[in-house]
Amino acid sequence: MATALTKVELHDPVTRHLHQDFARMLVSQTVGEALDDLRRNPPAGRILYLYVVDEQGRLAGVVPTRRLLLAAPDQPLAEIMVRQVVALPARTTVLEACEFFIQHRFLAFPVVDEQRRLLGVVDVELYTREITELDDGRVRDDLFQLLGVHAGTAQDDSPLSGFRRRFPWLGCNLAAGILAAFLSSAYQEELDRVVALAFFIPVVLNLAESVSSQSVSLALQALHGRPLSWTMIPARLAGELATGLMLGLAAGAAVGLVGLVWLGQARVALCILGGIGGGVAGAAVLGTAMPFVLRLLHLEPRVAAGPIALAGADVITILLYLNLERWLLH
Repeated sequence: MATALTKVELHDPVTRHLHQDFARMLVSQTVGEALDDLRRNPPAGRILYLYVVDEQGRLAGVVPTRRLLLAAPDQPLAEIMVRQVVALPARTTVLEACEFFIQHRFLAFPVVDEQRRLLGVVDVELYTREITELDDGRVRDDLFQLLGVHAGTAQDDSPLSGFRRRFPWLGCNLAAGILAAFLSSAYQEELDRVVALAFFIPVVLNLAESVSSQSVSLALQALHGRPLSWTMIPARLAGELATGLMLGLAAGAAVGLVGLVWLGQARVALCILGGIGGGVAGAAVLGTAMPFVLRLLHLEPRVAAGPIALAGADVITILLYLNLERWLLH
């Protein structure tokens, strides 16, 4: 019978729920040596997966049971093991582990530290009081569906709770809009001199916000069911910066061309090109970074990332656009 996991339990570190009674073998062993060792020292719990470690206890791979039983006794484990193992970092929460179970549909996951040393195993017993029929595919399907319900329940709120959780982040947009208005007033002289520049402020901001929203969505998709660390952020930011620059320059060239044909002023067209190009690139980077940073800070990225990224995109873009205006038109 399944337990009803509470929100507190779902946000526990998964390391509180590890167990050590799993099958562990050394990468230096042969198939025969590994089987003899398992017979002499059988794990207390049921064997779900056979994990292979090196002499320092680092996770090296996993051996499918079929391969172990059919391989020659003198064949090295290193030749038959699967090296690409989905493992949970030690900082993973129970809720994040639940997402891994739903996505990969494994019955257990190894948990490793920063040096990839195997700390223990967490399996679906974490979510059930007893497991007697996991070999039945229909039972497994029901179990993973139940995990999805538990994960979804952890995020559900009453209308009032939802308001309290979401409104503070919406305040980022309110603050950014007011700040953008004050910033625009500081450039009143330039806007009075070239009124046409004000015509393009909505499209400049809208393009930056649209790209920021796209980047947030893609980052949230990349986060789903995957381990995360600070070291993986720079590479993703560099890739998104390149994409954002290309998007910004293409969109900026199109709008700038319209401004050039309409107004016949090359400097205005350059303001539009630079403002959109730089603003979109900055918005793409910010939109990508926010979900990762919020997840690492143990905040809810699906609620907070969008408003923060949009607010930041507005401020970055309006500052760049108006400063380009001041510099070029003077």
